[in-house]
Amino acid sequence: MPHVLVIGGGQNAEHEVSLASAAAVAAALRLSGHAVRTVTIDRDGIWRADGLPATASPVESLGLALPLIADTDVIFPAVHGALGEDGALAALGALAGAKVVGSDLRAGAIGMDKWATKLVADAVGVRTARGKVIAVEDIGDAEFEGEVVVKPVSAGSSFGVSLVTEESELLEALRTAARFDRRILVEEVVRAREIDVAVLREAGGIRWAAPPLEIHTTGPFDTATKYDGSARFTVPAQLDAAQMSALKRAAIAVFDAIGCAGVARMDFFLTDDGPVLNEVNTMPGLTAASQVPRMFAVAGVEYTDLVSRMVRAALDPGR
Repeated sequence: MPHVLVIGGGQNAEHEVSLASAAAVAAALRLSGHAVRTVTIDRDGIWRADGLPATASPVESLGLALPLIADTDVIFPAVHGALGEDGALAALGALAGAKVVGSDLRAGAIGMDKWATKLVADAVGVRTARGKVIAVEDIGDAEFEGEVVVKPVSAGSSFGVSLVTEESELLEALRTAARFDRRILVEEVVRAREIDVAVLREAGGIRWAAPPLEIHTTGPFDTATKYDGSARFTVPAQLDAAQMSALKRAAIAVFDAIGCAGVARMDFFLTDDGPVLNEVNTMPGLTAASQVPRMFAVAGVEYTDLVSRMVRAALDPGR
């Protein structure tokens, strides 16, 4: 069995979520017989692992952690958000000549950037909501018509996202988003069913989509709703054959266009006119109870098998 280095934590608002994903991934890989070591990146950027001496700076701690990277067969970077999911850890692995689970630097960076994702999706014929980007320096001049969603261009777990229904709410929503990114996306509101589709690229390069999952909430699927247990999920989502085909086709098209690898989750609104892409997650939540493992479980791929498949795909990516 290959030796796997699982990295969790990170320096962003998704730190706790990443710790949970990393712990679950490490436990599952051990159950399937892998030799696993773990590293945690603290909120201040310090790399910590059993056997590493304590240091006061990120660069010193990274230097001490590099032998762990050298001694592993594959890195599993279970770090969501900036300086993780955005391709930073994939780039570190590439520079070190190590195999890395999941998407590479380019795909991670594009997937993390909601505006770039929209441009790529539109280019391959997958619809997105109309929107525009506002620089933080220009938020005082912003105007809107109708209801809009305000979100950081690059952030996850719905941090900094606001639904604006009155013009008086816009400035505060922009300021909230600006806490997470200097570029802010303002989009039209799409009122439709919220459907997630997970795509897996297996060893050898074959890609396939798991049965979609539908999200049920009484309001926006915001950060609180994602983690307080109030949202309900239906998996598989109740879809007719045409809807199922359209969603899976759109998910794989975006997955391929961005250049994703491993697992990625595509979040859609399902309208009467077909799917509208909301966003892409190239390193989605990976506890056994997270949305992606739930979808693959319905397809007969249990959690331990899923993370093992992700490791095998990193070792044998195919073309």
